[in-house]
Amino acid sequence: MVIIAATKNKNKIREMEAITSRLGMHIVPRDEAGVPEVEIVEDGTTFEENSLKKAMEIMRLSGEAAIADDSGLEVDYLDGAPGVWSARFAGEDSDDETNNQKLLRLMDGVPEEQRTARFVCVITLVYPDGTSVVARGECHGRILTVPQGENGFGYDPLFVADGMDKSFAEISQGEKNRISHRALALNKLDSILKGNR
Repeated sequence: MVIIAATKNKNKIREMEAITSRLGMHIVPRDEAGVPEVEIVEDGTTFEENSLKKAMEIMRLSGEAAIADDSGLEVDYLDGAPGVWSARFAGEDSDDETNNQKLLRLMDGVPEEQRTARFVCVITLVYPDGTSVVARGECHGRILTVPQGENGFGYDPLFVADGMDKSFAEISQGEKNRISHRALALNKLDSILKGNR
């Protein structure tokens, strides 16, 4: 099954493809599929709203099944922030480094037991007839006081999953693909699709 990816983020596509390929799904980046260049405004207040909006727009433009994910970090001490604003936490022109710096600044001096957080991923698959399938994955853990590791992207250097002693940026891609929020959401999506067959 070929699905058009709504994201242009090569890291996300690589993570998705590593998981979906073994589920019999082949993800094609939207630029390779000839989808016109369009900026989709992520103005939803939930991951579900943003994920659905992106998948629907790419399906409408391509006429093919489309998949979108909206994901981010929710920190309990910050009342769930950065949440849906994870990618632009430090401002519209922010990058991974400035977002991580802002998070560390806001968490400065916060004790270990109050540094709980979770990565959230909502994946939406929309078919050409407009029907959709939604799956949510959450990976719980804690926020470090300093970045650790060189792998991954986003907040990976600051996040350690429950039961682990290394950050997402210190573990291998294969290991991350077994436990991450995106892996959990994709596996849940697969279970839903198998149940619909």
